[in-house]
Amino acid sequence: MENSTEFIDIKRAKPIERKTIDRIKDWKEYQKPFPEKKLKQQASRCMDCGTPFCQVGTIINSSTSGCPLYNLIPEWNALVHEGKWHEAYLRLAKTNNFPEFTARACPAPCEGSCTAGVPSEPVTIKSIEKAIIDRAFSEGWVKPRKPLSKTNYKIAIIGSGPAGLAAADDLNQLGHSVTIFEKADRFGGLLMYGIPNMKIDKSLVQKRIDLLKREGIDFKANTHIGVDLTLEELEATFDAVLLCIGAEKPRELSLKGRELKGIYPAMEYLTASTKHFLLKGKSALPEIDAKDKRVIVIGGGDTGADCVATAIRQGCKSVVQFGKHGKLPIRRQEHNPWPENPQVFSLDYAYEEAVHLFGEDPRQYYIQTHEFIGNKHGEVTGLTTTLFNQDSSESLRHWDADLILIAIGFEGVSNENSLNDIHLTRNKIATEQNSYQTNKTGVYAAGDARRGQSLIVWAIQEGKKAALEIDQYVRKLS
Repeated sequence: MENSTEFIDIKRAKPIERKTIDRIKDWKEYQKPFPEKKLKQQASRCMDCGTPFCQVGTIINSSTSGCPLYNLIPEWNALVHEGKWHEAYLRLAKTNNFPEFTARACPAPCEGSCTAGVPSEPVTIKSIEKAIIDRAFSEGWVKPRKPLSKTNYKIAIIGSGPAGLAAADDLNQLGHSVTIFEKADRFGGLLMYGIPNMKIDKSLVQKRIDLLKREGIDFKANTHIGVDLTLEELEATFDAVLLCIGAEKPRELSLKGRELKGIYPAMEYLTASTKHFLLKGKSALPEIDAKDKRVIVIGGGDTGADCVATAIRQGCKSVVQFGKHGKLPIRRQEHNPWPENPQVFSLDYAYEEAVHLFGEDPRQYYIQTHEFIGNKHGEVTGLTTTLFNQDSSESLRHWDADLILIAIGFEGVSNENSLNDIHLTRNKIATEQNSYQTNKTGVYAAGDARRGQSLIVWAIQEGKKAALEIDQYVRKLS
């Protein structure tokens, strides 16, 4: 960089967002692009560390630190600062199959471990990554890459989420014939149906799918393995099979009144909303609608926040989000040192919108749901809660609700016929130590199905590493 103190002299700029009053009226992405001059300045804040912790990709105290894709962050920061955008894209694409997804859906643990964050504030890595890939698409630099040669090996991948897509991309580039089987009507997994359009525009997902198709990957939708095809049939037809079926089984609240109408797993609600959005008015109402309803979201994570933002756009009467933990501190605490991912308070896009619309942050802390309440028609009308670490008789409180969404995470893979005799451990597909091989020869697993619910960058990493192992396996068959 030009000087050595930009990370102090130039202040970190927050990503630019559309005005709250405007964005809650539609489903367009809520973030706006930085002006190029501003991006170059922000990129110059990178210290080009001797040891760039931003790209280490590891787990510290059960939290991700650095980028699991080992993105060459200081290198493309320097190229952006110099205005070498095409070179920056080539450097980004060298490690990351889908920057357009990670730049939108990843919580950026790379920024949490940025060395500039020790004396000052971290580099706005995520915004720079988004600018690089968005420019690459607009300039036409992202083109189909046809493999130079083809092998005779055929690989089946079950699931078209980030892990399955990453594995398919790498295996295809290695020359193998790849077929992706997806039980849904559209491809992308949670990228398509689990993340709202205001975070990832679905046209971007479809654009990448179309690109992979032109590169030679075969996609088959509405094909449920275990129902339409058996795993044994795939094993007989393909040289290897990769299970990327995700961790779709929602964690439940087995409480009194759970059977009442109007209580749904969060992902079921988000999927219904996105399907309705993609139909573009062909159906009058979404399958699950928050319009004019008092909404309660149980669970304090990102999925819960997406439910808050979705309910606001559907026209809810009110929305509250319960979390079992306390409010995070404004600044990093001594027990949460760098380069750990900082556990600090932030006002996510959904909460900004709730504050604008209802005048207060929708989050409630230390809340434990006690019981669901309903009417004589079997419809939910509310719930009762207690406060953690307090006497339940003293802290019992009633909340009115017409729609309750449970967003407390996932237990693991669903109990589907597709697994047959594949071994599971704690609801995850069991694999050999330091391997993606299941108990069945030639059948592999990757992503959330193997790892458990995690970040998109871990899913892509899993897909890439599984692809390498499968490549080694099939090449030994001859």
